[in-house]
Amino acid sequence: MSRHPSQTPASTRLPRTVWLLGWVSLFMDMSSELIHAVLPVYMTTVLGLSVLTVGFVEGIAEATASVLKAFSGALSDRLGKRKALAVLGYGLSALTKPLFPLASGAAEVIAARFIDRIGKGIRGAPRDALLADATPEPLRNAAYGLRQSMDTVGAFLGPLAAIALLWWLHDRLRLLLWFGVLPALVAVGILALGVREPDGLRARAPRVRDAGSGRTPRFAAARALPPAYWGVVAMAGVFTLARLSEAFLVLRAQQQGVALLWIPLVTLAFSLVYALSAYPSGLLAQRYGRRVPLLTGMAVLLVSMLLLALPGMPALWLGVALYGLHLGLTQGVFAAAVAASAPIALRGTAFGLYYLIIGLLQLLAGLGAGWLWQRFGAQAAFGAGAAMAAAALLLAALRAGGGARSG
Repeated sequence: MSRHPSQTPASTRLPRTVWLLGWVSLFMDMSSELIHAVLPVYMTTVLGLSVLTVGFVEGIAEATASVLKAFSGALSDRLGKRKALAVLGYGLSALTKPLFPLASGAAEVIAARFIDRIGKGIRGAPRDALLADATPEPLRNAAYGLRQSMDTVGAFLGPLAAIALLWWLHDRLRLLLWFGVLPALVAVGILALGVREPDGLRARAPRVRDAGSGRTPRFAAARALPPAYWGVVAMAGVFTLARLSEAFLVLRAQQQGVALLWIPLVTLAFSLVYALSAYPSGLLAQRYGRRVPLLTGMAVLLVSMLLLALPGMPALWLGVALYGLHLGLTQGVFAAAVAASAPIALRGTAFGLYYLIIGLLQLLAGLGAGWLWQRFGAQAAFGAGAAMAAAALLLAALRAGGGARSG
């Protein structure tokens, strides 16, 4: 990651593909977050699952998605095509949305969650590689920041719709879940009909095939990924271990006495901050280098975990807001860093491996947090996250002081 800002591009206008992928992310996240804003409470109160089980479900679902991201990313490199895999992944996620309200028990809800994450796993790496293919390098920080912001606007609108529907439907959760279907279908339509594959990618595919042998995607080519790429993965992995997933924020709000009608405000609050900060973070990284938003995001995560460990509504809501700010400061910047550090013909593989490692660490973090919560309480779970964030911040500061380049 370069310390210095990129040169000023001849044109600062983001390509049409970036905006369309942003709208796709907005509508799909609106659908998903409308459902997920109430799903943890639904699982614990209606279905009677434990917090440890919720942590396991969230962790294994994300890990499943990440494994598939690794293979879909490598496959997109081999085929020289991103869009078809992205449409398949978004389409599969859209088809799973009706499974949530149709479920009659815990097994069906868990199955729907896994299938939905399978769709996410198929689409994630090809979509991010497609965005990189369509965007000039000097504009990529802004491009990933914009897509992340629009994604998070959808994550804001989903819980907002959930609150309105909870009031209108008098807390009938099953009926509410049906309203998540339509925006998912809109997202698939925009991607399938509006986005075009950039010219020239297919011509680069043979270089990927030459990196390995055989007819199936393999990861021998990953050996060609440079040390800078693995540095990005290592830092992102530390972030993942330090933060509890969004489901734990929802359960913490319920534990603190937030009424069911207002539970979606948790997702809404951090999504709003996330949406407002992601694009400016990309611009900040573009101007001053990536180290500034990444180190700031790590410090913000530390404070967020400490506040969420404390009792009381002010600490809860400030902790939730800072959780969103740390995501906005870091997630788009990490994606841009992956794109910048990977060779063009290996971008799909690079994103796939990145998501694979992050997903497995999410599983570990979810299991650990769920066990700590169930055994010692919520304060222990969030306190452990704060300790991890403090250690990560110290290591990152020492690395920066030693002259490591992270911009």
